Amino acid sequence: MGIIQDSLDKAAEHTATRPIPKSGPAQMRFLVRSEKGSTRAVAELLGVSQRTVERYVKAQIKRPRKDLAARIEREVRRRWQPRVRERAKKHAATTGGITIETRARFGFTAAPGTTDDGRVRRITQHLPPAYAARLFDAQTVGATERQLQDIAAEGLQEIYFKDQGRRADGLLVEFTDIDYVELDF
Repeated sequence: MGIIQDSLDKAAEHTATRPIPKSGPAQMRFLVRSEKGSTRAVAELLGVSQRTVERYVKAQIKRPRKDLAARIEREVRRRWQPRVRERAKKHAATTGGITIETRARFGFTAAPGTTDDGRVRRITQHLPPAYAARLFDAQTVGATERQLQDIAAEGLQEIYFKDQGRRADGLLVEFTDIDYVELDF
């Protein structure tokens, strides 16, 4: 996955209202429930045998090895409280908006004959709900990382650099060399 996609997923994880299960067996039972009771599907998901999953569910194995523990936790976090996540996304897409914090190289193309060489900037900016909705819709349909970056760049261009049309008319922003991106909604 890409950096924007990962940031959207991480922001959605932070909307949880309850902590994820702590123990290996509890996490495994949650995964089995989320897969409608199919230990085979969980085994394929985690890359272990079906018997191993069954032993975790029965608490015959209590502590998974480090690599398996990381995979289990990642899958539990991905599936934890889906309705809470959807409600938070809906709120961000309709009324709340999304906050983006990034450090990246921003270059500009303005009116003919004027340019500004790109430079690394650290920007924290709240984007209106329309951009949050576009990001979520693009994520849902499986947009590429470049497309997600373009939506974020357009939002920063309009809100941060053009100040919602009050200045820099005709400015086009390039969003490259991303160091990090953190999203919050």
